[in-house]
Amino acid sequence: MEFIDETLAKYTESHSSPEPALLAKLNRDTYANVLAPRMLSGHIQGRVLSMLSKMIQPKAVLEIGTYTGYAALCLAEGLAPDGVLHTIDINEELETRINTFVAQSPYANQIKLHIGNALDIIPQLNEAFNLVFIDADKSNYSAYYDLLIDTLPSGAIIIADNVLWSGKILDQAEIAKDADTRALDEFNKKITQDDRVENVLMPVRDGLMVIRKK
Repeated sequence: MEFIDETLAKYTESHSSPEPALLAKLNRDTYANVLAPRMLSGHIQGRVLSMLSKMIQPKAVLEIGTYTGYAALCLAEGLAPDGVLHTIDINEELETRINTFVAQSPYANQIKLHIGNALDIIPQLNEAFNLVFIDADKSNYSAYYDLLIDTLPSGAIIIADNVLWSGKILDQAEIAKDADTRALDEFNKKITQDDRVENVLMPVRDGLMVIRKK
């Protein structure tokens, strides 16, 4: 995921709004206690998600792939006062940790955690989502998109994480042999060719695809 020089990355962080104290605590806790901590969004991506959410001021947010809850807390910063954020993760072992940190936030009453398969849970949610963040199993990115796109209102934003996949997306041999790389390449092409939306692929951290429904 290292796309820019480390010194430049540090400069970028030092000239961006600081990581809120609770998120810094969650960051440290994740790296100390949870497997695959690089899955956590982190300072810069977290501030990007927060900024986009604040610009949209959504009444309903859907996050697919909670992990330890860092991105959910960032996205919640932009919620309308009566807004709600639904976040879904399949790993029940993370439930207590997620709830512990959400409870310490100002958004404890606005964040609804669902444990289970997102493809089963999403159809049960009765919300018109203004903002969607996809950061779960890469093989199902297209399935999540297909499940949601026709239900979203005009102007809704979808953000998909990891779409550059540590640069492996450029390696044809990697695309041929690795299912996740292939799925992300197919997803990127699918979005670019879908005339229902406009999109920009941002080289932030591991790649953010920002999609707006026309």
